[in-house]
Amino acid sequence: MTPSNSLVGSTWTQITLTLSRAVIAAERLKLEAEKGNASAQDGYYEMVAMKAYLNMLALDNWGLVFKKELSGERSEILRGQEAIEYIESELLSVVDVINNDKGPGRITRDAVKALLARLYLNAAVYRDPYGTPNFQRQDMDKVIQYTNDIISGPYSLSPEYFDLFSDDNHTNPELIFALDQRGVLETDHQRWAYWSISGDQIPRPEFPNTRGTDAVAVTPDFYQTWVNAYGNVDPADADARFFKENTVIPDELKDLTGVTPMNDSEHYYCVEPTEFEIDRGILRGVIWGPRKDGGGNILTCDDGKVRIYPVINRRTSGANLSYVDHTRNVDFTGPGSLHNTGYRFSKYQFSHSAPNCCSYSSVDIVLIRLGEIYLMRAEAKLRSGDNAGALADINSLRTSRNARPDQTPAALSSIDLDILFRESGFELYWEGFRRNYQIRFGKYEDNWTEKTDSDVHKRLFPIPQQAVDGASSEDGFLVQNAGY
Repeated sequence: MTPSNSLVGSTWTQITLTLSRAVIAAERLKLEAEKGNASAQDGYYEMVAMKAYLNMLALDNWGLVFKKELSGERSEILRGQEAIEYIESELLSVVDVINNDKGPGRITRDAVKALLARLYLNAAVYRDPYGTPNFQRQDMDKVIQYTNDIISGPYSLSPEYFDLFSDDNHTNPELIFALDQRGVLETDHQRWAYWSISGDQIPRPEFPNTRGTDAVAVTPDFYQTWVNAYGNVDPADADARFFKENTVIPDELKDLTGVTPMNDSEHYYCVEPTEFEIDRGILRGVIWGPRKDGGGNILTCDDGKVRIYPVINRRTSGANLSYVDHTRNVDFTGPGSLHNTGYRFSKYQFSHSAPNCCSYSSVDIVLIRLGEIYLMRAEAKLRSGDNAGALADINSLRTSRNARPDQTPAALSSIDLDILFRESGFELYWEGFRRNYQIRFGKYEDNWTEKTDSDVHKRLFPIPQQAVDGASSEDGFLVQNAGY
């Protein structure tokens, strides 16, 4: 990444813009609360917590936070221990007074406790972002304290793992904090559903404009962690978090020997449009889905049901049409970057309320859930020397995913930091945690698919050049991160 990278720039803009709005909201709500408005008082506490949450995102990405209480003030830039103490003070100021009955679409007391646990767990990295983390016992004790509080509360681990990321997930008892969507706003996006899926796939046949976009693939290195964990057993059979079959192909159609897009007009089965669901988890091999005719209409059976075929790779197979066949290897070579290459993440459901790839999704975006709380407590215990406690937490998490008994992950017999890091990937993949865990576990400088850079300065992103330039009238106010 460079200081002019548009993704870094837009991320900075969205976080700082939302932080500004939270500052204004807190300022105005506080004035109303001082007049005796109890609802405004509750809202003020939430905005204080929201400021802390957004500043934690800034600290994680760029190693700095913005301290600001009034909209008319100039922000103070804090780094390292000062940044930790500021976020800590904000969260502690509301943890005992904020509501705890408006979740998961609002920040509650338990969400604040989870944010405190995250802060203490990663404090060693925030203090010295380029060095080797020095995990302090008092930090780990606080992680255990707050995660204990949450785990003893009203939440429960979801037996069906993928229910956490489906249309009705707003009421899932594992969610602690989420971006509330529920299909009421045009801007209710489902990028986490379509980013990784083939652009030739039509996931919601009742809405022919739904599609994937082939933007993201699973690195072979990450896939190999599943293979290494389960050996001769296919991870789809060993772990319910890896895969859930929704597109059930009739036995007589499974064999595609001699079948091609040129001769497969009768190689389909029929399903009600609203009942079709693509598989969930990590997608491999040939995928199946609806197909359109030359006029862009979904092909149907005589009874009006939708025909489900092997999906044709129209995007990159050229004149010699082939099926979308997701292969293990993906890289930046010509063949390795074709639209079919790489296994795919299909963790979030394509929403039944979304008429296209993007808008009106009813699936809440998961921000904090009980599974992460168990992982944080296990890590704090392990870093404190309590291997047995850490193993018990990880096994509680694994064996809770038991809605499909044959795929319930078996309990582990031992644990260390490498196994715990692996388990964090199995539990939290495609939720935006990987970089954070890689840095904390000392693995961010490793090599993996197309990545060879080992410069520790790349742990933090560059501050966008437009932001540095915009603040140039205040000498020394916004200093570019080291290494850029």
